[in-house]
Amino acid sequence: MTRSNPLLSYGLVGVQLLSLGSIALTGPLFAANPALLLLEGAAGMLGLWAIGTMGIGNFNVTPDVKPRARLVTSGPYRLIRHPMYTALLAGALALVLDAFSPLRLAIWLVLLIDLVVKLNYEERLLSLNLEGYSAHMQRTKRLIPFLY
Repeated sequence: MTRSNPLLSYGLVGVQLLSLGSIALTGPLFAANPALLLLEGAAGMLGLWAIGTMGIGNFNVTPDVKPRARLVTSGPYRLIRHPMYTALLAGALALVLDAFSPLRLAIWLVLLIDLVVKLNYEERLLSLNLEGYSAHMQRTKRLIPFLY
């Protein structure tokens, strides 16, 4: 098993948590705008669906590959490889747009960059350590079905 860089792994998670926490602390936790509240709810449902499909034992906050990791290609993973990242980005974007400020947008952009770097690093580790992941990458998109 190819080892990860713990400093990088935990650094990426730290930036992710700081970004999400900053968005949560600088505005309401639930969007007031009905369309944005719907987006926030859909993001939450996508995240729960992804965790339920993956299973708690396979779930990992860091991009590191667990020793007994298994490839999941059902549920939302049929179309996108990182549905939990999609859920975080969509839910946080709903909150930013609902109580917009340049600061909150900047924080969301930091989150976006962090998660793209994290998913690239994670995919490198998964390709090296998980049989079938490279083929799964050819069949699916990263964050947005049919687009990216």
